[in-house]
Amino acid sequence: MRKIVNSTYISLDGDTERLDQWSFEHWSEDLEQYANRLLSDADALLMGRETYVNFAEAWSKRAGADAFADRMNAIPKYVVSDTLDSGDWGETTVIARDRAAEEIARLKERPGGNVLMYGFGPVAQTLLTHGLLDEVHFWVHPVIAGGGTLAANGFRHRLRHTGTTAMDTGVVVLTYAPTEPTATE
Repeated sequence: MRKIVNSTYISLDGDTERLDQWSFEHWSEDLEQYANRLLSDADALLMGRETYVNFAEAWSKRAGADAFADRMNAIPKYVVSDTLDSGDWGETTVIARDRAAEEIARLKERPGGNVLMYGFGPVAQTLLTHGLLDEVHFWVHPVIAGGGTLAANGFRHRLRHTGTTAMDTGVVVLTYAPTEPTATE
């Protein structure tokens, strides 16, 4: 069975959305190698509509720039959305939000590599709730961005720490596996 692996950049105060304002200054060869490993272990991407729209615009402009950009553009994509009818970024499959858990469970059962997911929004929360998310890699950046968003809607779920990778720029990637929800979650 395939694993679904989430990779999310986060500031110390929980900002996961305004990456362009604080994450680039921490990029290094270390981070690039880690990102390349996650992407090379995957043969599909999974994302919500906002991430998909932002990534499609950014990565399609970088076609031919390097192997990472070319892989991002070439890999099959699955996007959970109630507003998109189709995707125009390479091989894209749109999954209706009300069928997301069922369709993603089927995707996990197919043979292949990992399914890589960027960002931690409603889709990641749905996967955790249904026991479909296997790993979460939080790339904690040493910056207070001034607008934490990770738990703005009150979502809670316990995770078990499974690994830590410290990068040369001060970024720490914390890897977690989901635990069973408790009665208060």
